Amino acid sequence: MEWLTITPPLLAIVVAIWTRNVFWALGLAIWLSETIIAGFNPFMGALGGIDRAVGVFDSSYNTRVLLFCLIIGALIVYMQRSGGISAMVERLQNSGFASTPRRASLVTAICGLLIFVETNISLLTTGILGRPLFDKLNISRERLAYIIDSTCAPVSVLVLFNGWGAYLLGLLNENGVKGATGVLMSTIALNFYAWITLVLVFATVLSNKTFGPLAAVEKAGGGSAAAATGPFNEAPEPPSRAIYMAIPLFIMIGGTIGFMIWTGGGDIRQGSGAQAILWSVILATAAAFICLAHSKRAKGELVDIGFKGMGDLLPAVTMIYLALVLGASLNAVGMREFIASIASSFPAPWVIPAILFLAAGITSFTAGTSWGTYGIIVPVAVPLAVGAGVPLPLAIAAVMGGGVFGDHCSPISDTTIIASLASGCDHMEHVRTQLPYALVGGVAATGLYLLAGLAA
Repeated sequence: MEWLTITPPLLAIVVAIWTRNVFWALGLAIWLSETIIAGFNPFMGALGGIDRAVGVFDSSYNTRVLLFCLIIGALIVYMQRSGGISAMVERLQNSGFASTPRRASLVTAICGLLIFVETNISLLTTGILGRPLFDKLNISRERLAYIIDSTCAPVSVLVLFNGWGAYLLGLLNENGVKGATGVLMSTIALNFYAWITLVLVFATVLSNKTFGPLAAVEKAGGGSAAAATGPFNEAPEPPSRAIYMAIPLFIMIGGTIGFMIWTGGGDIRQGSGAQAILWSVILATAAAFICLAHSKRAKGELVDIGFKGMGDLLPAVTMIYLALVLGASLNAVGMREFIASIASSFPAPWVIPAILFLAAGITSFTAGTSWGTYGIIVPVAVPLAVGAGVPLPLAIAAVMGGGVFGDHCSPISDTTIIASLASGCDHMEHVRTQLPYALVGGVAATGLYLLAGLAA
């Protein structure tokens, strides 16, 4: 009966694709998962789902994520209404840095590379900066969502001086890995999916060519269509001063780095990403509030404008909330352990890296989280690799890349949802248009892990 544990996320994915409504998909999956836990009693499953939803707030991490996703709405609308975003876009275009679709895409992708400290802050910052640039140059928001999603997450598992690195280092230490820091550093060159994804992004940017559903969306004029469905789609304010955008963004990025160093006792890798970003977003929003007041464009409606911005993001925040509830429910029903057990059932040692990559991808795809995937697959990967004589950095790199791969394919992934939120495009359109790129990277990475396994 263990196979039943995988039915809730599969139901979520099928319903999301069929109805294009992620809310129904997540809600039904939570109910089914809780029904299985309740001994197939649908009424008790519904009650269990309510309790599980309340339990999400037991985690300070979850609460902080939801709060900063909500507050960021006020930050964006304050920067919009002050004319700061319009002024920044005008300055970037007049300077020549973002005067063409290729240059605008390149600026956005490089921004995603440079802000590697925290994935969510990278997604939000690059999305806020890229959205008006892409709109002005009539580039689809689907392309923006693809660029930021496929840049920010891969670079986070390659440049490991961040929360991801600290988390993985802790997992390796907990599982008895000697020289865990060296092992983790050795995964960088072996994280094939992350490297392939970045190559695909920059090939897309530099060639200014797309393929698959993304190409079809752009050919059909997806830029304006996408803009009509996302939040913050009022007519842009006349440009004022670029500093009205620069100051809040500087506070948000600099504050995140500073607070991660502070909360980590001087070590950024040990810092609390969720805590740092929440503090930074609140400070940045306060700065944007002051900038809007200084611009004298608010007309005494400063607080109301902030609430409207948060209201614009309420559907997206609800989506993230339901994804967190589903993740907690799937953890309780034992779905991740079931998938992990499948990974250890293959006798040929040379296929183990590829199997770990696919197992991590499937877990992340169905659970909607890389971090949760690492927590269950790394404890399986360590003894499996040691027992089979597979180099440990190769096995861990496969798990790390597989987690990101599954996230990029999943309509219930928290980072994919935030990428849609940041770019202001329809969430299911982002999933549909990014999927071919993720699958190309996933297939190529699987082949490379098979070759690496043979060579090991």
